Amino acid sequence: MAKHENGLGKGLEGMGNVFGVSIDEMLDEISSGSGENGSVKLPIDKIRRNPYQPRKTFDEEKLQELAQSIKEHGVFQPILVREAIEGYELVAGERRLRASKIAGLNEIPAIVVKFDEQQMMEISLLENIQREDLSPIEEALAYEELINKLDYTQEKLAHRLGKSRSNITNMLRLLKLPKELQEEVKKGKLSYGHARALLSLDDEKRMIELAEKTIKEGLSVRELEKLVATKEDKETKKKEEKKDPFFEDVRHRLENNFATKVDISKKAITIHFNGTDDLNRILEKIGMLEDSLLDD
Repeated sequence: MAKHENGLGKGLEGMGNVFGVSIDEMLDEISSGSGENGSVKLPIDKIRRNPYQPRKTFDEEKLQELAQSIKEHGVFQPILVREAIEGYELVAGERRLRASKIAGLNEIPAIVVKFDEQQMMEISLLENIQREDLSPIEEALAYEELINKLDYTQEKLAHRLGKSRSNITNMLRLLKLPKELQEEVKKGKLSYGHARALLSLDDEKRMIELAEKTIKEGLSVRELEKLVATKEDKETKKKEEKKDPFFEDVRHRLENNFATKVDISKKAITIHFNGTDDLNRILEKIGMLEDSLLDD
């Protein structure tokens, strides 16, 4: 059975050093069967899908086209698998595997590699990102999974993927969109730029309202940003108009007296403080320091 082990015991960074190429090129090199390792024929029904595959949607029309090509010419590039307790787990090549099933094949050329769980997760994400197969939401979900399952910080993940920390942060913010809008991004009806513009809104209802308008009217990112800014300005003006002059005067006097931020409404006064020392300062100012448990 053909196996490929070059660099695989050193993690993905080690692989990059060994091959001197991107993960994408490294996968192609393995799949091409170059070097001492070739491919073997494996039963398709013995191969399970990659549990870490971040790509959730596949273009059915393109799968049918690939299936037709496979019927006529066969599978040109072997898929990558690793041995499992029963059969094999797919590492890379899910489109080829799916299309081969559609084409009615019983076997598929494959190369068996030795990847651990971390390598499986990382390489599944990297392969799809480098080949631009993922929607922004799928990419964000994959980042989240790597952070949660491998205990990565955003900074470490950025380093591993060769991206900036701000890029990782912005991608993860997409997961704060309402679920229905995440689906629209997955379908390509809303772009990454559209999603970022919508995320500047605080009101979920307004997000959905503007998203629907964007899809219906085919608004550009710039046009949506102008709408978002206009609505924010209107909301700010409404809030300012609703402020009671009496309460505003009281709030300003309290802030000057306590030297801290104060919020006031018809039923409550909130005095903000920054840490124990600041709270004790405020308590002392209103003659309650001796009653504070923080003074023990």
